[in-house]
Amino acid sequence: MEEEKKEIKKDIKIEIDEQTGNGVYSNLAVISHTDGEFIFDFIFIQPQFGKAKVRSRIIASPAHAKRMLAALKDNIARYEAQFGEIKEAVIAPQETKTRYYN
Repeated sequence: MEEEKKEIKKDIKIEIDEQTGNGVYSNLAVISHTDGEFIFDFIFIQPQFGKAKVRSRIIASPAHAKRMLAALKDNIARYEAQFGEIKEAVIAPQETKTRYYN
C-alpha cells in the first residue's frame, strides 16, 4: 500500500529592518552570470555627473533567478492589467561630459 504524501506548508515570518525597508533607488541594472550563480547589480547613475554607483548586489542560484523572472513577469502582467501598459522609455545618448555655463 502506497502512502499518501502530504505537502506541509509552514508559515515563514519575514523580518525587515528599517534601513532595508526603505529600499534604494536604481535606474540601471547589470546582470551577469557564471555556471553556478546570477549576479544582479542595481546601480544609480547620476546623469549630471556622469558617475554611477552600485547601490545593491544580489547573488542568486540559476534556479532562483529563473523563479524571480517568472515572478517578475507575473507581477508586470498584473500591474498592466490594473494600470495599463508600461511604456518603455526611449533612452537618449548621454553626453560624455557635463557642461556648465555662466
